[in-house]
Amino acid sequence: MEALKNLNPQQHEAVTSSARQLLVLAGPGSGKTRVLTQRIAYLVNETGANPHNILAVTFTNKAAREMRTRLERMLGKGVNALWLGTFHAICARILRSEAAALPFDANFVIMDADDQQSIIKRVLKELNIDDKLYRPASIHNVISNAKNAMQGPGQVKSRTYREEISKRVYEQYEKILRSSNALDFDDLLLWSVRLFEENPQIREKYGQRFEHVLVDEFQDTNQAQYDLLKHLSCVHHCLFVVGDEDQSIYRWRGADYRNVLRFQSDYPKSEKILLERNYRSTQNVLDAAQAVINQNKSRTPKNLYSKRGDGPLISLYDAVDDHAEAAYVVDDIADRMASGQQGGEFAIMYRTNAQSRLLEEAFLRANLPYRLVGAQRFYGRREVKDIISFLRLVHNSYDSVSLARVINVPPRGVGSKTLVDLNTIAQANDLTASEVLLSLGEQRDQSRYWEPFSSRGASMLSDFGALLVNWRKFSQNNSLPELFDRILKDIGYQAYIDDGSEMGAGRWENVLELRRIAYEYEERGMTEFLENIALVSDQDTVPEENDAPTLLTLHAAKGLEFSHVYIVGLDEGLLPHSRSLEDPEEMAEERRLFYVGITRAKNHLTLVRAGQRSNYGRFEYTMESRFIDDIPEELIKREGVRLGVQRLTPLSHPRWEPSSYEKSPVKSKPEPKQPRYSAGMRVIHATWGSGLVVETRILGNDETVTVMFESVGLKRLAASVARLEIVS
Repeated sequence: MEALKNLNPQQHEAVTSSARQLLVLAGPGSGKTRVLTQRIAYLVNETGANPHNILAVTFTNKAAREMRTRLERMLGKGVNALWLGTFHAICARILRSEAAALPFDANFVIMDADDQQSIIKRVLKELNIDDKLYRPASIHNVISNAKNAMQGPGQVKSRTYREEISKRVYEQYEKILRSSNALDFDDLLLWSVRLFEENPQIREKYGQRFEHVLVDEFQDTNQAQYDLLKHLSCVHHCLFVVGDEDQSIYRWRGADYRNVLRFQSDYPKSEKILLERNYRSTQNVLDAAQAVINQNKSRTPKNLYSKRGDGPLISLYDAVDDHAEAAYVVDDIADRMASGQQGGEFAIMYRTNAQSRLLEEAFLRANLPYRLVGAQRFYGRREVKDIISFLRLVHNSYDSVSLARVINVPPRGVGSKTLVDLNTIAQANDLTASEVLLSLGEQRDQSRYWEPFSSRGASMLSDFGALLVNWRKFSQNNSLPELFDRILKDIGYQAYIDDGSEMGAGRWENVLELRRIAYEYEERGMTEFLENIALVSDQDTVPEENDAPTLLTLHAAKGLEFSHVYIVGLDEGLLPHSRSLEDPEEMAEERRLFYVGITRAKNHLTLVRAGQRSNYGRFEYTMESRFIDDIPEELIKREGVRLGVQRLTPLSHPRWEPSSYEKSPVKSKPEPKQPRYSAGMRVIHATWGSGLVVETRILGNDETVTVMFESVGLKRLAASVARLEIVS
């Protein structure tokens, strides 16, 4: 193969290896997508493998599209026989094919994140549980973790009252999904694994077919995904997995980097290859990243290197407060854009979504455009969700979530009492609400369900039922775009959504954009359309051609790269996040998250922190993140106002002309500062009163003291600012 000549020795070894099981640990920017695609092409062109017998699995639609595009150039039409997609898309395909062995139909709908939340809110209301005490997002997280661990409602522990509430909600949540002929994201994995475990003949069928199973981002697999891969490769045992435990950052959704260790344990004859040459970043960026990640244990050491040269030093800017932090970043970008750099070359990354607010305000003040990743998704907008719900209801009349959303859109006088009556009658007759509606729509006053309603209520429900009956018949002989237009016309949606205002016009434009997307599925049909839009991730919304600076969380930055990266909020409690301070595993993940952010930078990396941050109207002094202390000083160019030096008034918005200095790498380090406080000391704070010292650390020229106060709980403080009085 001519293409093999373009591979470095490590890549070439991975692509051409004859090992049955191969673990490729690929450092950031080391060309893992190239290795995966070249491996597939090598199997087909050099070993005679049939594309029909190859399965390639990745985590995002964007990565799957990129791989397919590359393979089309290498294999031509042969790529069509290849199974290539995300875990969830592959599972959905299997479940639809094998629905006869499952407790749901092949035309099941996939509930997106908004739908899942709405079901949980509905269950909480039905159970008369306060959703302020038991947050839907928190309960959904419990349910999701249980499913990823292959646990149904009956297997979830209920040792506390809160756990009991979560278990009861889980039980009702599952009943609603089953009655709606619906699955959530986690179900796609859960039911696929159950399908193989409970049906050996089906497991054998897929195991026989897939002679080669290749997996991208292996470090992000959870227990269900790991089990699924073992089932899919159960006959030929030919697994090629690519990953990097240093980039495992999704522990909160079940991802377990220890699957890398399990792989080596389960397949003792497997080979391991390291990809260490980085094609993205300069050496200074890599050295900083490596210094950070080397602090973590239970990992495979790597020696990342670049042939792009050292590049500029890492900039570290110390802002007065969080407003000045945002102002500095935006001003710096404005200056660089004025000198000719394109807006799309910049990315600003942060630990939590809430940190974007001040940055957005700074961009607006500077009159600069920006793109916000992870904001309200296109498919989550009200008008888009409306039309999708109409289509889902036509596709699957059991979908109670979609029915509840659109039965009165546009308003047709269906009040809450009528809806209660509808659901009561449906339950009394062991039917779904949609089945009652369809009966009313087809038979009107001849339906046996007409009588229990008021004549006005029955008439309104009958009218909507008739629409649903007609749309279902229309969809059998007409394309998705034609059905789309028919629904818009029948309900007068444009007149409803476009009220003549700029916002109304924007909403109608969103509907037309969804219509344009529907035309792309004219040949593939509604099932694939609804499935694909339900499985869109934040990363899939990042435009290929970006002409403005991008704002995004560090979690959303995975897989992306930018010429100049700013990572803001490098303060204790933000990065690392306060939730990680007492848990070594959480702290290790925070370090991996920072590592991922650093390695997104191709040329320039700027780290930014604030000396004080607003907190519910008050300002609190902060301490520099411990992660900064991991980076060798000779790699850093410090700028701005340093902690303990002159400060400006909080909430100031200066345009910064920062002083800067650079420490020489040849200067000897001063003697380490000795801590004044120690764990177990009783101390008094002027505002928070008495507390107990939990931990102390020396960071830079100051001491960080973690204190458990009787009045406000755990606080991490700068000793020079806090002025704690030692009691004992």
